[in-house]
Amino acid sequence: MENRQKDHLQLVNAQIRINNYSRTKKLVLGSILAALAAIFQSAGIFVGFGYAFSILATMPIVLSAMISIRLGLMSYVLTILLLLIIQPSELIVFPFTTGLLGISLGMAFKWWENWIAITFFGGISLSVGILFLLYIVKFPVLGPSVSHTFQFPIVLVILLFTLFYSMIWMGLSRKVYKLLFRTTIKRRSF
Repeated sequence: MENRQKDHLQLVNAQIRINNYSRTKKLVLGSILAALAAIFQSAGIFVGFGYAFSILATMPIVLSAMISIRLGLMSYVLTILLLLIIQPSELIVFPFTTGLLGISLGMAFKWWENWIAITFFGGISLSVGILFLLYIVKFPVLGPSVSHTFQFPIVLVILLFTLFYSMIWMGLSRKVYKLLFRTTIKRRSF
């Protein structure tokens, strides 16, 4: 219980520090995070190690939305516009998968403190994005082996996977946020 309170206090201190940033500083930070997200998402063109970097596109969007929802939405849209220039083939995937998970988790962090609610919101959002691409757009987001016809077992597997994936990103995002925006008070010895 004490660790949870300490963890929450660190998040609150980080948010207080960020709230003191000027609007210009927040805008620049959001733009840098959007550029990082676009670079990470574009790395998917390199088969193998590029896929590992591609999944990291979620983190900058989560961080910008944790700073403020408005900044997160701006970074999300800016990343989509950058992908239009850098890697147009990723325009279908990013807004409905990694970007959607990032903006959903960031917003959930602002709305709730309960990790279960945050995880469920991110997981459900990612599931909706994947299912939209798979069954409505008919885009093979999960590869050619997954059928475009609606099958309940596949939907269930997608939901369970996205909840697990969201839980991983929720924990990782919380740690990175505290690491980047922590306030440290060091004692000076004379």
